[in-house]
Amino acid sequence: MPRHARGFDTEAAHAWLSKRDRKLGAWMRKLDRHRPQPGPMPADPRWRQRFDPVDALARAILFQQLSGKAASTIVGRVEAAIGSERLHHDTLGRCDDAALRACGVSANKLLALRDLAAREARGEIPDLRRMATMSDDAIVGALVPIRGIGRWTVEMMLMFRLGRADVLPVDDLGIRKGAQRVHGLDAMPAPKALAELGERWGPYRSYASLYLWRIADFADGAAKPATNRSQD
Repeated sequence: MPRHARGFDTEAAHAWLSKRDRKLGAWMRKLDRHRPQPGPMPADPRWRQRFDPVDALARAILFQQLSGKAASTIVGRVEAAIGSERLHHDTLGRCDDAALRACGVSANKLLALRDLAAREARGEIPDLRRMATMSDDAIVGALVPIRGIGRWTVEMMLMFRLGRADVLPVDDLGIRKGAQRVHGLDAMPAPKALAELGERWGPYRSYASLYLWRIADFADGAAKPATNRSQD
């Protein structure tokens, strides 16, 4: 069974995208000049770091629809309540629903955490070793049935933690806005249109996405601080 590497050659991705889409390439070079250390965007160090998919999904649930500061506070309370920095079915099971709600966990997020924990206990959540043999679509298919976990959340894991090279989150407003700016469109492309436009960026659609986010954040000739796309 083929194994999927974590990460990809960013220099090859940069050269490929510059050739395949000259408008995107021009924007990429413009942003490269405005980086703190000028040059193409480097590999993400998280691609080489081990992580726990269940814990990462639990934290993604807790971070949804909250500022980073507020979410971090709630996560800290949950860790203190369960006596662990590892959010799993066995540790989350140390607290009843009332105790987790007292930490600031909303009713919907509590249901999502309980569903995640139950699925983990049944062996339904693939670990890193298993994910290495799974396609992007297979990982999405395995994780989106979890309550509170949508395709975007899984795509962020694929891109930022697993280092998959060819992910294009077509529902992401930042990416749609970036594509609009690159190609001078009157409106942000719909997800289907963005998927069609993105065909030219394969097999490096993840790298194109990283630039599209920064293009969306770029204004008045200067690069604003990049928007945090993941709580990790």
